[in-house]
Amino acid sequence: MGHWRRLFPTIMRLLLRWLRLCPRWARGHRSAQLQELWSYSRLLLKSLCFNSLCSSDVVLDSVFEPVYWLVDHFTRWFGVLFVSLVILLTSSVVLIVYYYVLPMIISSYPTPWIAWHLCYGHWNLVMVVFHYYKATRTDPGHPPLIKNDTPSVSICKKCIIPKPPRTHHCSICNRCVLKMDHHCPWLNNCVGHFNHRYFFSFCLFMTMGCIYCSVSCWNMFVGAYSAIESYYQTPEPSFSFHERMFHKCIIYVWVLTSSVAVALGGLTLWHAALITHGETSVERHINRKESRRLKDRGKIFQNPYNYGRMQNWKLFFGVEKCSHWLTRFLLPSAHTPYGDGLVWEWSWLKAESAFNFSLV
Repeated sequence: MGHWRRLFPTIMRLLLRWLRLCPRWARGHRSAQLQELWSYSRLLLKSLCFNSLCSSDVVLDSVFEPVYWLVDHFTRWFGVLFVSLVILLTSSVVLIVYYYVLPMIISSYPTPWIAWHLCYGHWNLVMVVFHYYKATRTDPGHPPLIKNDTPSVSICKKCIIPKPPRTHHCSICNRCVLKMDHHCPWLNNCVGHFNHRYFFSFCLFMTMGCIYCSVSCWNMFVGAYSAIESYYQTPEPSFSFHERMFHKCIIYVWVLTSSVAVALGGLTLWHAALITHGETSVERHINRKESRRLKDRGKIFQNPYNYGRMQNWKLFFGVEKCSHWLTRFLLPSAHTPYGDGLVWEWSWLKAESAFNFSLV
């Protein structure tokens, strides 16, 4: 054993001396061999994992897949909480308006203004409640699970079923949705073909209601804010408990309705622009990428589901004649949307058929 202990340092010294005396070309030859081995290993790894459909988007989706999983599951479980929050906040504003604001309007406003507030306020409330209930309870529509003659554009990689045009898979609902726009946590439901109109109408009338409350309560808000500032003066003003609650409730209503009007108003304008161009939120992203791709090739992209601005709105609200603007837009209506969500007519084919009909 002692012999090997004395021999090992001697061998190491000889190895180090040999490396010092080794020619430079030998070292370069070894480094070239290592670099060649590394390149071959990379080529081997790529050949085992190569996929013609792979791209930077696929890599990013794969990296963020755990994040998507967490978001989907949290959204699915917190959907009930978000719906309860919407009902709670809306109910609190309605109760304060009935208990504090409406009596003040009736006692201090002239008769025409009282009639206006009573009619418009209750109409707006009915429209908000009706469309929110229908948006949450109406199924957005799903493609059939069994094989049939319905035309499809691709196969869903998650459901493994044919996908009709404008159909996309919702990872939160874990199902394909017809004419999917997005999954709304405030509805705890997907926005699709059969409840898209209810969702947009709810956003529109809720925004109008919040603007109405914010404008109507402005003078009360200014007075309540001044009164709350006087709480910290000396001597302290002698406000009763009812008056203090009135001040705080008015501040709460005005701040809440103004904030919602700004946030929800922006969302409503965005969806109005999408409807004007005959798109959904998902299709907007897809169409922009397709437009850039065709532009690089010197071509122009045309949305096949854009039938013209006015016609897009008529199809969206189901307006077939002038009276429908009253019965189907300004009044609560549960009519079904145009089509079944499975088959869609392209805009240029529709225009061509209309042109041929006019010639006949």
